[in-house]
Amino acid sequence: MTAHLEMRKVTKEYRGVPAITDVDFHLNKGKVHALLGENGAGKSTLTKMMCGVTGLTRGEMLLDGKPVSFSTPAEALDSGVAMVFQETSLVPSMTVAQNLYLGDEKLFNRIRSLNIAAQTFLQSLNFNVNPTTMVAGLGAAHKQMVEIARAVRKNVRVIIFDEPTAALTPEEKHHFFALVERLKQRGVSIIFISHALEEALQIADVITVLRDGALIETAPASSFDRERIVRAMVGRSIENSTYGAQRTQTRQGQDKVLSVQNVSMGTIVKNTSFSIYSGQVTGIFGLIGSGRTETAKIISGVVKRNFLNGGEIRLHDRSVRYRVPRQAMEDGIVYVTEDRKAEGFFETMSIAENLSMGRLSAGLTQGVVVTRAEMQKLAADWTKSLNIRAIDSDARVIELSGGNQQKVVIAKSLVQQPQIVIFDEPTRGVDVGAIAEIHQLINRLADEGLAVVVISSYLPEILSISDRILVCRAGRVVEEFDPLDTDEQRIMFAAVH
Repeated sequence: MTAHLEMRKVTKEYRGVPAITDVDFHLNKGKVHALLGENGAGKSTLTKMMCGVTGLTRGEMLLDGKPVSFSTPAEALDSGVAMVFQETSLVPSMTVAQNLYLGDEKLFNRIRSLNIAAQTFLQSLNFNVNPTTMVAGLGAAHKQMVEIARAVRKNVRVIIFDEPTAALTPEEKHHFFALVERLKQRGVSIIFISHALEEALQIADVITVLRDGALIETAPASSFDRERIVRAMVGRSIENSTYGAQRTQTRQGQDKVLSVQNVSMGTIVKNTSFSIYSGQVTGIFGLIGSGRTETAKIISGVVKRNFLNGGEIRLHDRSVRYRVPRQAMEDGIVYVTEDRKAEGFFETMSIAENLSMGRLSAGLTQGVVVTRAEMQKLAADWTKSLNIRAIDSDARVIELSGGNQQKVVIAKSLVQQPQIVIFDEPTRGVDVGAIAEIHQLINRLADEGLAVVVISSYLPEILSISDRILVCRAGRVVEEFDPLDTDEQRIMFAAVH
């Protein structure tokens, strides 16, 4: 069978350092081909060459048996190859409908007709997104839906999905998998990149595993199980790498450090109340629109609660109201964002510069001048501590893999020496090895006496990492669970009903 898309002995180098080396890849028509590997294994590099984001250093690419070379994503799209990026490429200042039809506009456009067409198309995909909403106002999950819809609408022959389900709820994932099946039936070939190994096993026809820029294994998905994939990805088995292992004990909270009392913000957060304790991991679960992220942003000064009847936040029994995040940082509260690209780092700055900005923002430096030696020392310490993989500390963060970018965001927050750390989806788009490392870090912070909050939409993660679980629904915390005395069904029921 002639491959729909084929890569032959492709190599890509950055500053003389190979990101992938002599990789062969075959995508057959109407099949789902899962591309797996740790962060930094070369998955994104390989697929970015397929869709024209970056060029090949050596090797050859063929589409329907004919050699091709794309210098831009537009050229790839014209040839029927589209990529849905992990970090969305939408225009924030445009509406959802305008983003969907961007590049396909008629000479004269009626906004109402455009919105109706977009609404009809989104509903056909079972994506509940308002077409008139500005993209800047969307959460990460809704942005991902628009990105997926935009690629599907192009009627392309090859679609590359990079972590498409990372921000979706279980119900939305179900709709996405049904969409993938419909695309297969139409003869569309799909490359599926995901760190959720169970999803790859569920929907893929073929699985390819990369490690350190080299092809390790390609075989039918039916011949793989989770353990075999993990061994191929990291070269060994990872103990405790699975989510949701039955816990035998939890930490008891020490001191009440934060109290949220009847806090409200517009129609999103409604009279929510709860407390956070030091030396404990508090997990917060909720579906999209439950107000969990917005509550965290109110606490950390990213957004403001209602001026009148907005409730009260007490830190160490002292009433606080933050106008900007710096005030929260100075009081020892940091928020690790769910959207690392838009809110987490300065992409054109180096690792060292990003970490130094973290210290500067918290007022922990002497004066406003930071020497290069201090920057390099700070970067070296945290690069080693969090196992950040990069050529050196001068590497720009945008050049790193998604998981290593996430570690930089975490390090930039921890250099601020916080007492309360709020992690919002800390392992989204992160491989199994890095997930274990981040979970170990979270547990270590709690053991050291910090108050840690973990917001996650993945129930097995919430159950495996939390000492107590709070469930959000319709803008407020509605129930609390002991992870030793509950299960996924009870937590989901509380989140929905």
